[in-house]
Amino acid sequence: MDPLSTKFAALADPTRRAILARLVLGETSVTELAEPFAMSMPAISKHLKVLEHAGLVTRGRAAQWRPCKIEPAALREVDEWLENYRRFWEASLDRLETYLGELQASEKQESSSRARKASERKPARRRASSQPHMPSKK
Repeated sequence: MDPLSTKFAALADPTRRAILARLVLGETSVTELAEPFAMSMPAISKHLKVLEHAGLVTRGRAAQWRPCKIEPAALREVDEWLENYRRFWEASLDRLETYLGELQASEKQESSSRARKASERKPARRRASSQPHMPSKK
């Protein structure tokens, strides 16, 4: 699997995203990372291995302590890939907005033109008499 796909696969899991969110605050131990989750330490370790394999997390060693930390540079590739699509969609939506604005302006102009033409064609209305109509005698 290519590196970008590996990163996206690692990010696809909500537990791994939560681990990354915690690591944004600073490096921490596996035990501290596991606290908010209702899962075993081996399960947390498996999630960390997936994140490590994707290059999103590194684990160090300081005597008995094995701190985990996020690798922000590894997220840069994901960010750049997403940025290309963000620009594409923003440009597409901007073009759509412009087109819809032109369409609405055109419809408004046509509508007022039709209303003007209709008012020019209407004959003047006669005022109704207050007396009921009586047939004439012959």
